[in-house]
Amino acid sequence: MPKLKTNKGARKRFSLTKRGKVKARRSKMRHILSSKPKKQKRRLKSPFTVSKFDSPKVKKLLPYG
Repeated sequence: MPKLKTNKGARKRFSLTKRGKVKARRSKMRHILSSKPKKQKRRLKSPFTVSKFDSPKVKKLLPYG
């Protein structure tokens, strides 16, 4: 059986934790930051865990973690 290919776009956007959860960065932190409050920018810096319904789809794109 041939090797599975990793989806390159998913590899750049997501990473797996040791427990198998999918971690991703939040959006809205690229530009027009001067109009956003400090609290919002601070909250958007932290990564988040992808929901349990979407994580199987992402894991399928990342067969080797």
